[in-house]
Amino acid sequence: MTMPIADALQAMAGKRILVVGDVMLDRFVYGRTERVSPEAPSLILAADRQEQMLGGAANVAANVVALGGVCRLVGLCGTDPIARDLAEELARFPKITADLAQDPERSTTLKVRLVNPQYNTHLLRLDWEVTRPAEGAVLEDLIRRAVAGVAEADVIIFSDYLKGVLQPSLMEAVIAAAAARGVPVIVDPKGQDFTRYRGATVLAPNLHELSAALGRTVAQDDAAVEQAAGEITAVSGVAAIAVKRSQAGVQLVEDGRTIARFPTLARRVTDVSGAGDTLVAALGVALAAGAGIASAIRIANAAAGVAVAKKGTASATPDELAELLLRRHEHRISPKIFPDAAALQRQVTGWQAEGFSVGFTNGCFDLLHPGHIATLTESRNRVDRLVLALNTDASTRRLKGPHRPVQNETARMTVAAALEAVDAVILFDTDTPLDLILALRPNVLFKGGDYSLDTVVGRSEVEAYGGRVELIPYLANTSTTEMIERMGAMDARQTGIGTGSVVPPVKAPSLADG
Repeated sequence: MTMPIADALQAMAGKRILVVGDVMLDRFVYGRTERVSPEAPSLILAADRQEQMLGGAANVAANVVALGGVCRLVGLCGTDPIARDLAEELARFPKITADLAQDPERSTTLKVRLVNPQYNTHLLRLDWEVTRPAEGAVLEDLIRRAVAGVAEADVIIFSDYLKGVLQPSLMEAVIAAAAARGVPVIVDPKGQDFTRYRGATVLAPNLHELSAALGRTVAQDDAAVEQAAGEITAVSGVAAIAVKRSQAGVQLVEDGRTIARFPTLARRVTDVSGAGDTLVAALGVALAAGAGIASAIRIANAAAGVAVAKKGTASATPDELAELLLRRHEHRISPKIFPDAAALQRQVTGWQAEGFSVGFTNGCFDLLHPGHIATLTESRNRVDRLVLALNTDASTRRLKGPHRPVQNETARMTVAAALEAVDAVILFDTDTPLDLILALRPNVLFKGGDYSLDTVVGRSEVEAYGGRVELIPYLANTSTTEMIERMGAMDARQTGIGTGSVVPPVKAPSLADG
């Protein structure tokens, strides 16, 4: 039985996660860029403040703690001043047990980002690091610490930034110890050789990492990602591949077959630094809490959406996840119904100013059926707010004939506004909603999968201002016309009308058929 998301979020508290990988320190220097240097053709950052925070595997650990877990962190640092700064930052997290090996021949990894917050722009990144593989006594020390940590872990996360910690011998030893105890192992992978991760439970590469491992560019496409993930499974032996697809969300592929797709839940993108760390941390804590892999990835995808809305290498909390995943929309009807385009335009502009993406779809939506619900729900899953434009009674008659609609426009608006997936409802009296689309300028225009892109009214106009058009998969055997025909047939049987009675002809079913 699948664990409900609410139960999984509650059960995350106190789960024990072992994080093994490349620790680092992140610094952000903020300032204004108003001049060009007289010494070289480069901008001058007039720095006014700086912040520092845990990065890499250490940021994964910080995210584990933010989500309610406790963490043992095994990694490698130097004996330099940066290591002392890292230790001070780790000390701020009493639920992180830092178990770091030290190598006096190695500098502690530090990344410094120069940022102009006015434009949310990273101007430059400076890296202090040594990437050579850990070896000899240092590697033996790392293996000893990591294997010892398995005994108390509910889940293990490998955070690989190719800085030398995750050597094959270390991973083999940890995975063997984890297998003996039945402990899941999650990998945030890097590099070209994913065979190193054989024996892990889940790999969570992003699209770039997937491409690098296969030696070719993997397109931002469901089928291409599924094919690529299947190839990774074939060479690594890891069945579950959770592909992080940036703005396209996360695609879970098991044994070469897509199990689930989770659209991004980010309301706005402020800073993507560390979003992958947040995702694998949440995936680990959710699995430790008893969530199935699909539910755990849903939680992890939401956590990444929370993190990218914050500046710096940020984290998500259980309360934020509950707000995003479990918040119940108030059952508001009248406030969702807009009397004219001007009023709705003000609302849409306000939503977009807050960073929300706005979708738009339209139709008659006469007798509500599963096809309607499917298109509205899937559309709303892909955006933050959804506008539904309904044909007036007059325009419905022009499109459908004199006997339609069955329900008048007031009834149809009331029913539509009661749906959780719909955030705004408006009527339009023209044969197409083009004027309304141009007035509202939605981020995404949705149509049913029985359309082709070149037949979608408003496509060129929406794409011209930077929006996009998406087709929602067609749900077969759902049609208002068929419903009316069945009701007519039932009436005919009940009244004893002969088989020569005339019933309306059946047209091809359509998601937008209202």
